[in-house]
Amino acid sequence: MSTTERPRILVVGGGYVGLYAARRILKKMRYGEATVTVVDPRSYMTYQPFLPEAAAGSISPRHVVVPLRRVLPKAEVLTGRVTTIDQDRKVATVAPLVGEAYELPFDYLVIALGAVSRTFPIPGLAEQGIGMKGIEEAIGLRNHVLEQLDKADSTTDEEVRRKALTFVFVGGGFAGAETIGEVEDLARDAVKYYKSVKREDMRFVLVDAADKILPEVGPKLGKYGKEHLEARGIEIYLNTSMDSCVDGHVVLKNGLEVDSNTIVWTAGVKPNPALARYGLPLGPRGHVDTQPTLQVQGTDYIWAAGDNAQVPDLAARKAGVENAWCPPNAQHALRQAKLLGDNVISGMRGFPQKNYEHANKGAVAGLGLHKGVAMIVMGKVKIKLKGRLAWYMHRSYHGMAMPTWNRKIRVFADWTLAMFLKREVVSLGAIESPREEFYEAAKPAPAAAAPAPEKAKAS
Repeated sequence: MSTTERPRILVVGGGYVGLYAARRILKKMRYGEATVTVVDPRSYMTYQPFLPEAAAGSISPRHVVVPLRRVLPKAEVLTGRVTTIDQDRKVATVAPLVGEAYELPFDYLVIALGAVSRTFPIPGLAEQGIGMKGIEEAIGLRNHVLEQLDKADSTTDEEVRRKALTFVFVGGGFAGAETIGEVEDLARDAVKYYKSVKREDMRFVLVDAADKILPEVGPKLGKYGKEHLEARGIEIYLNTSMDSCVDGHVVLKNGLEVDSNTIVWTAGVKPNPALARYGLPLGPRGHVDTQPTLQVQGTDYIWAAGDNAQVPDLAARKAGVENAWCPPNAQHALRQAKLLGDNVISGMRGFPQKNYEHANKGAVAGLGLHKGVAMIVMGKVKIKLKGRLAWYMHRSYHGMAMPTWNRKIRVFADWTLAMFLKREVVSLGAIESPREEFYEAAKPAPAAAAPAPEKAKAS
């Protein structure tokens, strides 16, 4: 960490909003006008809409992440966590990966912590569940699924085999529907190389407490998505939830019980709980309460946007929707981040702030290779697409929304190669504990047991 006498703009979080806001500020800022410091526990940003494709092997995991230091060469990038913020002193406490925590003064503050998985106190969930919020989880899910096929192919125990080939997904929004669609595609391709495992042996279950899946694309396309997944042999249970999953024994509210080694949790997100320690005004669901300018309520030097912010949706309110708030998606995050960067520069220079207003442009979702749904909003007209054309829209939109041309080109290259080469179906489960084999070879051999003393001969 360097020290500076220039004003410091502290960006807490290096995700989508943090990265784009920092880039915008650096682009608009005059030379030497301020120092931009980005603090995040990871040294890279993850483009979360591509996590299902990374889990399915359609995109290389390295191409889904953007290294912060490479993209923000003129900023300070600190790998750590901001644990507390003293607004009176304008000082943040940073806990680095190693060493003691230290204080970091700032003049302007950007809150971009994003969201974490929304969970409930369900018995067994913490021990058995697999999330889908980070690239590590996507890689782990891919390796885990392929490992289950290895287990099923190599055992004669029918109970072990059945448990390995049952896959339960909780949550029917974008993350859940896209992930189960991609993973089912992966498993369908992979079993072609297993002699004793067929697609009919596998069981995929999707559970959601709501009465429909994919609510973001509307009821008709959501119904189509449900029917499409069911036609692929995926069981979908709506208006129900999971009561427990201790040791992989899944019990649903509707009475269904299954044993599964794979329980994927995608039942929504919530604001990062670290926000509660920052002393900021929070909304009823824990989001930072902001003005339409993205300034935090009651302040003139703190801004927030993205999944951790409660931003008024001015476009929806003008259309007659009362108390509308911007939904947590990439469409709003990208636009909010750019305006936030502009407003930080304006605030630093004493100029007026601009309000954030963006009308919904629709939503796209991929349900596996060549399969998807899309709703495109053009003025008052809604264009609804499904199947291959919707899948092309999904890839085109997110491919262009991927930060930096470096990553855009790599992602499109992955997709192009996949048109001519078969999907890789190798499991690298050992990558999660790479030193285990070396440790077994290098650890000291157990000492030989001392010979037992001879019994005294009878006299």
